[in-house]
Amino acid sequence: MGADRPSVDPEAGPGRRDAGSGLVPGEDGARGRRTVRSFVIRAGRLTNGQRAAIEQLWPRYGVGGPAALDPERVYGRRAPWVVEVGFGNGEALLALALRHPEWDFLGVEVHPPGVGRLLAGLAAAGLENVRVARQDAAEVLAQQVPAGSVDRLHLWFPDPWPKRRHHKRRLVQPAFAGLVARVLRPGGCVHVATDWEDYARHILEVLEAEPRLVNAAGPGGFLEGRGERPASRFERRGFRLGHTVFDLLYRRRERSDGAPAEVAEARVAGP
Repeated sequence: MGADRPSVDPEAGPGRRDAGSGLVPGEDGARGRRTVRSFVIRAGRLTNGQRAAIEQLWPRYGVGGPAALDPERVYGRRAPWVVEVGFGNGEALLALALRHPEWDFLGVEVHPPGVGRLLAGLAAAGLENVRVARQDAAEVLAQQVPAGSVDRLHLWFPDPWPKRRHHKRRLVQPAFAGLVARVLRPGGCVHVATDWEDYARHILEVLEAEPRLVNAAGPGGFLEGRGERPASRFERRGFRLGHTVFDLLYRRRERSDGAPAEVAEARVAGP
């Protein structure tokens, strides 16, 4: 998860990375302005093992390109589809893939060390229910993930960009919430977690304002417990120090017109 990773920018929050911008691809280019991204890629420390994993295992696990993905064709079966945005070192994604072999997973991450580590872990475990995209998450959600195809979307410990002048870099913005609502199946869910209260309040405000999403904890509420989210080493260490983690769970409304609907169970059972 993002919280286990060293920052890629000295101005970024401690131990966080994001895998995407908060904007729909191209929406800024039309006005001649540079898209603000939530991540900054810098030269990272790529071990020989991670480099070898990317070179040797990418053909087996990697997906990419502008064309929309067909999950049944990619995985060779029809199964609940889980997308994790910004999987960091892959700890949580690997744990869930092992726990739920009946689910299929797509991990999105732009930083090579984390990608290499996850690929090596997948091969060592012999897993075939995971694919990896090394692209901006906003581009993946807008262009490659078909509308209404995702059962669960995970965004765990995105970079909080704590300095006020960098808040525009935060991944969770209204346009990103719209992309999330676009790709979720009716009844599907998005699970977000952060240990920065200010960012948690911001995320809550953004998701509450998206009419196609409904808060599983009730309006303005946070989830009790972490549900399916595995606890990372970073989180366990923070818990011992008294840090609080804020979990938010929203479900896609059953009706496309945004009319009130009951919080229904997703195909993949929620927390």
